[in-house]
Amino acid sequence: MKQNKKNNKFIYLISPNKIKDNNFYNNLALILSSGKVSFFQLRLKKETTQNKLIIGKKIQIICKKYKVKFLINDDPLLTKKLNADGCHLGQKDMELKKARKILKNKIIGITCHNSINLAKKAIDAGANYLAFGAFYSSKTKIVKYKASLTILKSVKKITSLPIVAIGGIKFNNYKKLLLNKANFLAISGYIWNNKKYKPLEAIKKLK
Repeated sequence: MKQNKKNNKFIYLISPNKIKDNNFYNNLALILSSGKVSFFQLRLKKETTQNKLIIGKKIQIICKKYKVKFLINDDPLLTKKLNADGCHLGQKDMELKKARKILKNKIIGITCHNSINLAKKAIDAGANYLAFGAFYSSKTKIVKYKASLTILKSVKKITSLPIVAIGGIKFNNYKKLLLNKANFLAISGYIWNNKKYKPLEAIKKLK
């Protein structure tokens, strides 16, 4: 998992909570064609595995076309079935070492909330990237852990792994995170639920 030195592909895009129709796939193709997205994570908490497989296959084609890494949230077995590029694990999901046996050398990222201790454990277990947040309040999920900008500086002192910032990131706050050394910004609501801009317009504002 390489960090982009210019960092022009700094967006780690997370799917909306529901994927209802073909409109989503059209929008996804437009967004990925912008050249700003490094990763796309499929995160559908309330969908059946069968539906995730069907949706995942469609998304995978679009990701491959635009050279975007396709990751699955929470589910190493689905990741393997889809032959996706990797998986994102929360603290309550499968242990990283067990997931590594299933996924071999695929990308595995770990949620570290606001904890250097969790980051150290993830580093020792062989994570490919570390995710911290929430930095701002979010409508996508309930914020249980609040992270401050100082955690980004602290974690940079102990690892060169890529750092993903999560939580309520939008046009008026994203630059702060990049200036404080976040490598990638995990964004969902700002793109998919933006009342002012269509998805492509929303992403184009992030420069």
